[in-house]
Amino acid sequence: ELAPAYTTVALFYDPASAVEAGAPAEDLFGWYKERIGTALRSVAGVADPGRAQAKRKHAIEIPVCYETEFAPDLEDIARHARVRQKEVIELHSGAEYHVHCVGFTAGFPFLGGLPSQLATPRRSTPRKEIPAGSVGIGGAQTGIYPVKSPGGWNIIGRTPLRLFDPQKNPPALLRAGDRVRFRAVTREEFQAMK
Repeated sequence: ELAPAYTTVALFYDPASAVEAGAPAEDLFGWYKERIGTALRSVAGVADPGRAQAKRKHAIEIPVCYETEFAPDLEDIARHARVRQKEVIELHSGAEYHVHCVGFTAGFPFLGGLPSQLATPRRSTPRKEIPAGSVGIGGAQTGIYPVKSPGGWNIIGRTPLRLFDPQKNPPALLRAGDRVRFRAVTREEFQAMK
């Protein structure tokens, strides 16, 4: 399994399966290193950074309810940006984002493309529990908490979509390279989608 990040790629593997596939037990690292090197050389010169984003022609639409009950930090973001709450929602839902990497918790997408006016430092004191589906801003990024977890991002809304389901293949809705757009929905629409 591969886990791409900003400047690295983590490789998770089962040593027993590698040995069954012909890897020498005394040099699993060398065996993987050789295969990864071969794969990288085979795509050298033909890699196109835009290809990952072209896989999906349209951005994935994520419905978000920005109502007060789901957005405890919306007023703080508006104050920091020196705009009205309505403008925060318009700016946030009017941009197109790119999934830079997925991590922190299973399925948590780190999204680039946040309008610079909305960039806000993380909370000085993290919350012990952020509900699943919460949409937040942390620095110059936005993200979505796929599961209930602690967190320090400023919460501005919530999506009814389930971003991580271990029973599905793949278990995460979003992957590195995906494009995302947020669509503002009412409380009633949110409840109907749950």
